[in-house]
Amino acid sequence: MWKREEPVQPVTPPVVGAIGSAPADEARSASPTVIIGKSIVVKGELRGSEDLTIEGQVEGKIALKQHVLTIGAHGRIRAQVFAKAVVVLGEVVGNIEATEKVAIRSEGAVEGDIKAPRVAIAEGAKFRGGIDMQQGQPGNRSRSEAKPEARRPAPAVKAKSA
Repeated sequence: MWKREEPVQPVTPPVVGAIGSAPADEARSASPTVIIGKSIVVKGELRGSEDLTIEGQVEGKIALKQHVLTIGAHGRIRAQVFAKAVVVLGEVVGNIEATEKVAIRSEGAVEGDIKAPRVAIAEGAKFRGGIDMQQGQPGNRSRSEAKPEARRPAPAVKAKSA
C-alpha cells in the first residue's frame, strides 16, 4: 500500500580537468587520481591539488606538494619534480623532491638528484644521481649544525732561545 523510500546513492561525478580516464577502482577512492595519457605532451609548469599519474611526456616543472605523483611505465619526464610522494615506473630526467618518499620500481629510471626522507630503489631500477635523506628529520643534525664542544685555551709554549 505505502511505497518505501529507498536511500539515494551518491553518484561520483567525473574528475574535472582530467586528461584521460581513471579506472573504475580509482574513481571510487577518496582522492581521485588524474591520468595524463600516453599520447599527451605537456611543456611548461604543471601544478595540482590531486594525485596524478603520467603516462605521457612532460617537460618543465611538476608541483604536487600535498599529493602523490606516479610516473607510469610509458611516462617520460624531463622536469623538476616536487610532490608528497613519487613513484617511478617510467623515466625521469631531473631532480625529484618529496616530503614523504620516492620509490623507483624495477622498470623505472631516474637521472637526477633525489631529496626525500625515505627512498626505495628496487632491484633492476636505473638511477644516476645523488640522494639527500636529511630533509624533515628534526632529530638528526649534521656535524656543522652540532654544538661545538667547550674548548680550553691552549697552554702557552715557551720558545727556546738559541
